[in-house]
Amino acid sequence: MMEAGVATLEAVLIEDEQAVREAIAQTLELGGFTVHACDSVEQAQAWLSPGFAGVIVTDVRLPGRSGLELLTQVVTLDPDLPVIVVTGHGDVSMAVDAMRAGAYDFIEKPFAAERLMETAHRAQEKRSLILENRRLKAAWVAHPDMPSLIGQSAAIEKVRTMIRSVGPTMVDILVNGQTGSGKEVVARQLHVASGRKGSFVAINCGALPEAVFESEIFGHEAGAFTSAQKRRIGKLEYAKGGTVFLDEIESMPLALQVKLLRVLQERKLERLGGNEPIAIDCRIIAASKANLLQMSAQGSFREDLYYRIGVVSIDLPRLNERREDIPLLLAHFIQGAALRYQRPLPQWTLAQMAQWQTRDWPGNVRELRNFADRLVLGVAEGVADLTVQEGDDLPSGVSLPQQMDNYERMLIAETLNASGGNVAIAADRLGLPKKTLYDKLKKYQLAVGKMQDRGE
Repeated sequence: MMEAGVATLEAVLIEDEQAVREAIAQTLELGGFTVHACDSVEQAQAWLSPGFAGVIVTDVRLPGRSGLELLTQVVTLDPDLPVIVVTGHGDVSMAVDAMRAGAYDFIEKPFAAERLMETAHRAQEKRSLILENRRLKAAWVAHPDMPSLIGQSAAIEKVRTMIRSVGPTMVDILVNGQTGSGKEVVARQLHVASGRKGSFVAINCGALPEAVFESEIFGHEAGAFTSAQKRRIGKLEYAKGGTVFLDEIESMPLALQVKLLRVLQERKLERLGGNEPIAIDCRIIAASKANLLQMSAQGSFREDLYYRIGVVSIDLPRLNERREDIPLLLAHFIQGAALRYQRPLPQWTLAQMAQWQTRDWPGNVRELRNFADRLVLGVAEGVADLTVQEGDDLPSGVSLPQQMDNYERMLIAETLNASGGNVAIAADRLGLPKKTLYDKLKKYQLAVGKMQDRGE
């Protein structure tokens, strides 16, 4: 199984000759694969399932069922499960038949270890992307209102890791981040990761008038005040079995901070005008754009409440701290905007994207999303010579993913050149792990040549 941002390298190897099987297995293992080595198709059945996260490497001529028979089975089982067929010399026509039958690729014996590794890694990358798309689609079907956490930067991968780690727990969480950085997106992701069946209830503490704050959060009994005609269930009580998201918690009045602290400690509340304690079953995720610890030192936020809600904190980066995610985010937002407004996709140049990546974006991801809307509507300020994509084809014949790849290749090449060929420095400037950068250098066939990774 593949989680967001984490690819599993796994291979089922089927080869009846022991010496060849051991050599191929060793090659794959050196490439980071977990290998399940089998001497027959029958032995490999234990790992063949639609959810298998890896690739299959099989010889064609095998005792019992052949590799081609295995291929037919796999295509029926999961047509997106990559099968790499290994053929003997003179079996090229058989390999062509295998490709027509749905094989990912074929390799002719004898072959170089590098050839197998390159093919296996490409197949694994494709498999991982397919499973990730399936996961995202399933998550969207189950939770169609949940926005995606877009990006591949180290900062966003850290946030994803935190969500996977603490999401399934019951711990209350504080999400810190500037306006528009995606605090509610993270809160909704945490709610889904928790597996809780109740509702996700969002409260903007900065938008509620103080006069109705207590009633809105804790509820009230009939007659609690002049306009209280009947009992009202508060948000904390309403979110039974779910999650309460307290946005802009720094705006909560001090008097209510005291009451909230008591409720969080005892997991019980009393409605306004009532005396009966009521147990609550909700998880609290608070969000703040301010430094709550600094506010506590100044006396404008209760220190004890800060430590109660901040047992676990997730810090969101500003958009200008993860500029490498801007092309992915913009492409995602533009696709959505084009669907909403029934407009064609705009096409931009590499120079324009480079300019957009240098902007400060004080409004963070929210500002970028609004910018994407204006691009699609053709009213974005300071943008000239944008053409549009009609249907599925760009006027230049280059698809949107290809444009993104071209841009990424150019950016990596320029950064590597500016870093004097130092891969470690380039990786740091791009905000990428060195291994990821090496993978991209290989993907885009960018030769480092005599340049040394002097950061090793």
